[in-house]
Amino acid sequence: MSEKRAQFRRFDECSAQDIQIVKDNLIAFSQELPGRVLAHLKLLGGDFGGFNVDRLEHSLQTATRAHRDGRDEEYVVCCLLHDIGDTLGVYDHGAIAAAIMKPFVSEANLWMLENHPVFQGYYYFDHLGGDKNARDQHKDNPHFEHTKEFIEKYDMPAFDENYDSMSLAEFEPMVKRVLTKSMGV
Repeated sequence: MSEKRAQFRRFDECSAQDIQIVKDNLIAFSQELPGRVLAHLKLLGGDFGGFNVDRLEHSLQTATRAHRDGRDEEYVVCCLLHDIGDTLGVYDHGAIAAAIMKPFVSEANLWMLENHPVFQGYYYFDHLGGDKNARDQHKDNPHFEHTKEFIEKYDMPAFDENYDSMSLAEFEPMVKRVLTKSMGV
C-alpha cells in the first residue's frame, strides 16, 4: 500500500489528487482480497457445529465434487466459499458469501450463493418444525434449477468423513484468479 494519504477531512473537500491516492490504495487492497478470503475460510477448520466433518472440510468436499465433475472455475470457487459466512452470518450466511462474490460471478452463481440455505433446508427443515418445501417460493426464478442442482450434487452430500477432498492449497490459484477479475477500478 502507498505511504501517501489523502489530505481531506470530509469528502466534499477532496481533490482529484486525493481521490487518485485513495484509488491507488484500493487497487492494491483489492489485489490482496484472495489472501484475506482464504484466511477467513480457514476459520471454518475445527468448527464442527455438531456435524461429522468441520465446516472447512465440508467446503473442500463441496468444491472438490464440483471440480471433479468438470464445473468451471467460477462455480468451483463458489462451492468452496458458499459457507464462508457461517462464522459471522449465523442466520444468513448465504448473503455474506454472495456479498463477497458479487463483483466476480454470474447472476446465476450469485443467486445460488445467496439462496442456497433455503434449498439445503429441503433435507432438514421438517426436523426443526419448518417447511421442507420453503425453496418452492422460488420455483419461478430462472436460477431455481441451478441452485437445486448445486445442493443435490455438491452441497448436500459433502458431509462424508471418508471423502478424499482436494486440499485448500489446490484451490488457492482458482480463488486468486476468480477474486482478481477486474472490477473496473
